[in-house]
Amino acid sequence: MARAPLAALDRLLNRTAPRVRRTRRPLPALELAARPSLWPRALGLTAVVLAGAWLGLLVVGSVRVPVGPMDTTMALRPSLSGGTKINVAPLGALALDSHVAPVRLDVDVDRLDPARSRALVDHPERLSGLQDEVAQDIEHGTLDLAVRSGVAVVAGATALGLAVYRRARPALAAGGLALTLLAASGASAYATWNPDSVLEPRFSGLLSSAPSLVGNARSIVTEFDVYQQELARLVTNVTKLYDTASTLPAYQPDPSTIRVLHVSDIHLNPASWKIIGSLVEQYKVNVIVDSGDTMDHGTAAENGFLDPVGDLGVPYVWVRGNHDSRTTQRYLDRFRNVHVLDDGRAETVAGLRFAGTGDPQFTPDRAAVPGGDAAERLAGARLATALRDQRAAGTPVDIAVAHEPAAARETDGTVPLALCGHLHHEGTEILPYGTRLRMEGSTGGSGLRAVEHQYPAPVEASILYLDRDSHRLQAWDEIRLGGLGQTTAEVSRHLPRENQPGATPAPSPGQGSGSPSGSVSDSGSRTASGSVSGPGSRTASGSPGVPSPTSP
Repeated sequence: MARAPLAALDRLLNRTAPRVRRTRRPLPALELAARPSLWPRALGLTAVVLAGAWLGLLVVGSVRVPVGPMDTTMALRPSLSGGTKINVAPLGALALDSHVAPVRLDVDVDRLDPARSRALVDHPERLSGLQDEVAQDIEHGTLDLAVRSGVAVVAGATALGLAVYRRARPALAAGGLALTLLAASGASAYATWNPDSVLEPRFSGLLSSAPSLVGNARSIVTEFDVYQQELARLVTNVTKLYDTASTLPAYQPDPSTIRVLHVSDIHLNPASWKIIGSLVEQYKVNVIVDSGDTMDHGTAAENGFLDPVGDLGVPYVWVRGNHDSRTTQRYLDRFRNVHVLDDGRAETVAGLRFAGTGDPQFTPDRAAVPGGDAAERLAGARLATALRDQRAAGTPVDIAVAHEPAAARETDGTVPLALCGHLHHEGTEILPYGTRLRMEGSTGGSGLRAVEHQYPAPVEASILYLDRDSHRLQAWDEIRLGGLGQTTAEVSRHLPRENQPGATPAPSPGQGSGSPSGSVSDSGSRTASGSVSGPGSRTASGSPGVPSPTSP
C-alpha cells in the first residue's frame, strides 16, 4: 500500500515540471517606442495647403465680369504686400495700396465691348449714370470672386492632399485649413481697406497717358472721395481712350495750378533734354527748376551741352551744383529764359517767388580744400538769412533752391518748400519747423556713372502742382524712367498730408510753437521712395534695388 502514494506523488511532479520550466524563461526587455515629431508633419501639411490653394486660385480662381462697357477678369493672387493692380492694355497698369493682406486683387481689362461702348458714344448722357452701373458691376464681381476663390482654394488643397497623403482625413484637413487661410486673408483685407488709395496710384506704361488717367491736382483733392467713384472715373476715361483709337487725349491742365518741373543731377546726359522737353509738352509745365550738377567737370569745353536750354520754351531756374563751375554759371546766365540764383538772390518766375544759392564747393577742383558739410550749412544759413529779409520786406519766397540737402535744411521755418538734389534718389521730408524738403533724383540717370554698375540708375524727375492763389503745394507726381537700355516708365501721384480727404490745413513755416517737434515723414505720401538723408553725408545712398552712385 505504500507504493500507491509514491506513484501518485511521482505523477504529480511530472505534470508540474514543464509548467515550472516555462515560468523560468527570461522575459523580453521592455522598450519605449519613439513618438514621431509633429513639426515635419505640420510643415508638410502647411506646404500642401499653400501650394494647393495657390494652384486652385491659378486654375479656377478668376471670374469674368462686365464692368460698364468693358469686359474684365478679376482674380486673387498670392502677394507679400497685398494691394490692387489694374491692368489696362495697352496703356499700362495702375497699382493701388488698397489693403494689406497676403493676397492681391488683379483686375485685367480684357476688351471694350463694341455694342456697349457705341451706346455710350451715341448717348453721352448715359455717362452720368456710369458710376452707379460700375459700382454694381464691381460689387457683383467681388461677391462672385469671393465664392469662386473659396471653392478654388478648398478644391486645390484637398486634391493635392489626396495626391500626397492618399488618405481622406489629412486631405480634408488641408482643404479646411486653406479655407481658413483665405478667410483670414479676407478679414485682413477688410480691416486694412483704404478706399483713398486711388488718390495716389502708381502708373506704369505709356507715359503720355499717365496725366489723363491720374487727373489734375485740384480735382483729385476735391472730387474723389470713395473707391468706387474713382474706379468708375477710370473706366470712363479708359472708354474714351479706346474710342479715340489712334490718338490719346491731351492733358488738360488745371488753370488753378502752377506746374513746376523739378530736375537735378543731369551730369552731361544729352538724352535728358529730350526727356525734359517731352515732360514740358505733356504736362504743360510753367517753369523748370534745376537744382544743379548739370555738368560733370564744369569746363568751358562742356558749355555747348547747355545750348538746348534755350529751346525748351519755358523759364529755367538754376542753381550751381558741386560739379558746376563759375564758368558754367556765367554761360547759362546768357540765356534769356534762364534765371541763375546764387547767394540768396530772389526772383519771381511764372507767378512764384524763388530764391537760391549755388554749392560753395567745386568737386573737380582738386587744388581747393573741401569745406565739407560745414561749408554747406554756412551757405544754407546765408540763404535762410536772405529768406528772412525777403519776408520782412513783404516779398516772401515760395520756393528755396539749393543743391546739397545739408544747405537746404538750413532754410527750415523760413519758406514753405525747399528743393535740392545731389544724392541721386528722390525723397520728401517735413523738417522740424514745418518746411517741406523735396529732394530730386538724377534726371540724367547719373550721367556717365550709369555704366559703372550692373544695373543702370533710373532717370527721375517730378511735377509739382502749386495753387495759383496760395502758392502752396497741392500734389506732386514722381516720374521714374528706366535707365540706360531700359524702356520702363512709372508715374506716382502723392498728396501732402494737409490735402488728404478730411485733413486740416497745415500751419505755415514759422507759425508754429517756435520749437522743433522733430523731423517726420509726410504721411500723405504712401508711395514715397524714401526720406532725405541728413547732414554729414556727401555720398549717395541709392533707392532700394538701385546701385548707389559713388561720386555725386
